Amino acid sequence: MGDSKAKAKRRGEFPPLPEPLPIPGVDNHTHLESIPQVDPAEQLRFAAASGIDRIVQVGCDVLSARWTDSWLRELAVQPDDTEARVVGAIAIHPNEAVRHAKVYEVAADGLSPHDLPHHDISLADAIAEIGALAANNPSIRSIGETGMDLFRAGPRGAEVQRAAFREHIALAKELGLALQIHDREAHAEVIETLLADGAPDRTVFHCFSGDAEMAKICADQGWYLSFAGPVTYKANHDLRAALRIAPLELVLAETDAPYLTPHPYRGQPNAPYAVNYTIRALAEIRGVPLDVMCRAISDNSERVYGPW
Repeated sequence: MGDSKAKAKRRGEFPPLPEPLPIPGVDNHTHLESIPQVDPAEQLRFAAASGIDRIVQVGCDVLSARWTDSWLRELAVQPDDTEARVVGAIAIHPNEAVRHAKVYEVAADGLSPHDLPHHDISLADAIAEIGALAANNPSIRSIGETGMDLFRAGPRGAEVQRAAFREHIALAKELGLALQIHDREAHAEVIETLLADGAPDRTVFHCFSGDAEMAKICADQGWYLSFAGPVTYKANHDLRAALRIAPLELVLAETDAPYLTPHPYRGQPNAPYAVNYTIRALAEIRGVPLDVMCRAISDNSERVYGPW
């Protein structure tokens, strides 16, 4: 009983701040506007203190995209050497796309309408706004997260998601930006769409969730695999097998904070500094020195997003 109470208490607490990495690391995907309790500037200081000196902030609906654009502009004129540096990615998430399109289906999880005022914007106008923001802010380096989520979509929703995904692919290529992909229970559909339309030169599978076979397909295409906390979860043997065969020059690390906190802190809120734990796990799983993994992730991140 006492152990259960202790676990319940820890669920609301952030993981402890880890020892700094030997070479600065990168959190390739985080949602700073959604992390509870601590303001974004403080999160950037915690990240820097743990050896994470670069972050990709992701706004994946109209409101968070606007927030990301505004906040990046503020950071650009008020740089702080004690904080991690930030670039951005923005898009209309596939689960947001169906809302803008007013497609309501009862999917596997019993999804039902829960529109917010910004969903009254048409899907075409929402994607157009993403394009305008990305085109006019040099700190926005990627279109994402976009893709398909068949866990939360029925047949009509899947059609809407695929159409929106194709619009985002075209936008990334038009603007010369990287593409961050959300792929949940849609591996075949996402790969098929990328191959049919032609993926941008720098394409990243955010929170990669495939197996070794999918990792090989991605590697053959030169697509990047970004690993998050789930690679540390005991049951995810296929995910670790994917990491073991992925070329090191295509491996990235991320938090998806405030979600997907790595073991042994699963269930607690996540934050960019905690990618430190995931990077350590990646090195152990691959059987390479920690500094080698840090250097690979640092170099790979700058190839995808450019210098911070």
